[in-house]
Amino acid sequence: MAMMRKFALLAGCLLLNAQAAASEPVPATAFPARVTEWPLPKPMFARSSAVAPDGGIYIAVPNNNKLLRFDPKSQGFRDWDLPNGHQPNSVVIDRRGMVWTTGHGNGTIGKLNPSTGAIAEFSVPSGNTSGPHTLALSNDGETLWFTMQTGNRIGSADTLTGRITEYEAAGNPSGIAVDRADNVWWCRGGDDKLGRLDPSTGKISELDMGRGSRPRRIAMTPDGMLWVTLFGNGRLAKVDPVAGKVVDSYPLPGGNAGAYAVATDEAGIIWVNQIKLDTVIRFDPSKALMQVIKLPSANIGIRKLTVDGNRLWYTGSHNGRLGVIE
Repeated sequence: MAMMRKFALLAGCLLLNAQAAASEPVPATAFPARVTEWPLPKPMFARSSAVAPDGGIYIAVPNNNKLLRFDPKSQGFRDWDLPNGHQPNSVVIDRRGMVWTTGHGNGTIGKLNPSTGAIAEFSVPSGNTSGPHTLALSNDGETLWFTMQTGNRIGSADTLTGRITEYEAAGNPSGIAVDRADNVWWCRGGDDKLGRLDPSTGKISELDMGRGSRPRRIAMTPDGMLWVTLFGNGRLAKVDPVAGKVVDSYPLPGGNAGAYAVATDEAGIIWVNQIKLDTVIRFDPSKALMQVIKLPSANIGIRKLTVDGNRLWYTGSHNGRLGVIE
């Protein structure tokens, strides 16, 4: 009995030590980078952006119900008015160059043909008029996956036909990504979990991220690992999608300041922001090194980071600016 008590005490000490080690802050330094910003036409407050094959940057502007295109060469903007009430929240570009948006205001998925200016909308089958939130493309580029915070659903849309399929979910789905095995993962900030869908079977499972974590956005590195911002506790989590578990968690330099957008590049670097701070964090997991980039304007409100080769684009949902880090 005494031996069992000693074993339990030792196990408890080991657990406490492991937790203490996991909570140690990662060293942070300043990262040398050139940052340029442009004000959007009029006072527009953008939510997200995507890079087109020709290098153009498409920007979703919900409050003005517009889609913008920024030409980095001429540094000029072009805009399209979207159907009444569309209010685009997210934007992606498929392999054919079509621009897709979530109609967060009218329960649709939108499609713009930039060559002709033709715009189409596809309504979600549930009839939810305020739901589609964030988009992600499948690995083959043929299917759009999206979350619906209102109504607790996720969905897919065929990029050729626009046909939409919905799945019941939970936890106010927000950020979404597709792993290398084509499983769909999404953040459930409402109940501190990740959701996972196997499209081949329709089976949905979940991964607990810890009480109060409030996962917000998710991205995949070239090695297949998933990286998740934890809005509720100011951390960046690493998830192994094959093992289906959290394998590491890192505190961000700004503390609990609203960990929000996350993006990854071809070198396996993770880029993160905290929405309450005017900085972007560059994290090299191979060195466990975090580097901070101070941005030139205040009250930015970044909700999406977009990688384009050696450039990182961001949109200011609070201050109406477009920025690039080089």
